[in-house]
Amino acid sequence: MAAWFLQILWLHIGCVIASGSLFFIRGCMLLAGVRGANHVLLRSVSVVIDMTLLAAAVALTMIIHQYPFVQAWLTVKVILLVVYIVLGTFALKRGRTRAVRGGSFAAALAVYLFIISVAYTQNPLGAFTYL
Repeated sequence: MAAWFLQILWLHIGCVIASGSLFFIRGCMLLAGVRGANHVLLRSVSVVIDMTLLAAAVALTMIIHQYPFVQAWLTVKVILLVVYIVLGTFALKRGRTRAVRGGSFAAALAVYLFIISVAYTQNPLGAFTYL
């Protein structure tokens, strides 16, 4: 499997970009009042992208022998992923008011960007590493 490391890494990165982009588009559509923001096709595509992202992440951890709850930066990524999912659920589905949805959407995007910074730096402080 190690021979496929670069391909799996680029698949993972591509899925990160696709997942975040689709979340951003759906969130903007929802806040703008576009009815198709939660269309079954968009939700289905999102699930496929996220499952592929997760499978690539698991494969990468096995290839590089770095695991969540062993390496601090991966632990932070997993915890922040859970936070991102919860915020995303409130942004796209569970938020009862526009203000709750908008706040959850903004917070989810901030968490998403911080997850990327943690992955890039391979440091639990992410973008704050350089301060």
